[in-house]
Amino acid sequence: MSGPSPSLTVAPNGARRGKADHAAIPLSPDEIAAEAAACAAAGASILHLHVRDAALGHSLDAGRYAEAIAAVRAACDIVIQPTTERVGRFSPADMMAVQRALTPEMITFNLDELLDAGGDAHTAAVRDFLAETAAAGTVPQYIVYSLEQLHSLVRWWESGWLPQAEPFILLVLGRYAGTTSRPTDILAYLPHIPARWRWGVCAFGAPELACATQAALAGGHCRVGFENNVVTAAGAPLRDNAEQIGRLAGVLGELGIAPLRPDAVRALFGLKAAC
Repeated sequence: MSGPSPSLTVAPNGARRGKADHAAIPLSPDEIAAEAAACAAAGASILHLHVRDAALGHSLDAGRYAEAIAAVRAACDIVIQPTTERVGRFSPADMMAVQRALTPEMITFNLDELLDAGGDAHTAAVRDFLAETAAAGTVPQYIVYSLEQLHSLVRWWESGWLPQAEPFILLVLGRYAGTTSRPTDILAYLPHIPARWRWGVCAFGAPELACATQAALAGGHCRVGFENNVVTAAGAPLRDNAEQIGRLAGVLGELGIAPLRPDAVRALFGLKAAC
């Protein structure tokens, strides 16, 4: 498990929401960079990065990623974590291409999405790709939507196919529609997470702040942002992502928990130099 000081990740836009959902959702590289800088000033140490295509649809285009990363890097020193989320549009090959083109500090993978093509040859290719990612110095965060997915990751780790000694996972509580996040949902996962692993939480909907606080109290890392939630616990619209980070940092500060800054995150995870 992680230590008492959590990293705060901001997920400012996601793959699905747009200006109609909230006018402050950043979509262009300049908007993303400005929001990243504001969130870093409020206490965020990691940016979970999504980019959009010309029609504002979800994109895994390496050139668009490179443009956004350059803008963010010019604005602040936050750790940058691109997504490889498929959103029903992309393939496992597209996911792998993001990592190979960017070799970022961090990246996110859903193992089920990587394995989706099926077959022994593809499974072996995914195993080799994860080893390639580790050799490149990129630290992946594995997305976990259920205990079944967590158990699959544990099996891959025990077999040596998950190359990290201390894998980093993100527990996703709730969904865009149909389920509500609850802080107590975290407790069901904790007995199943190997002691050496690092873990964090994100939560859909108004209970986001309570869930993130519960994660920090339990020794985990925290992710908030407009990708998952745009309102307070009372249902009032939040001003922007920086307000979410500031509210979380404020609650943790009242509890005597000091979030990690980007340099401390890089030291904790053994990240390569920012690029």
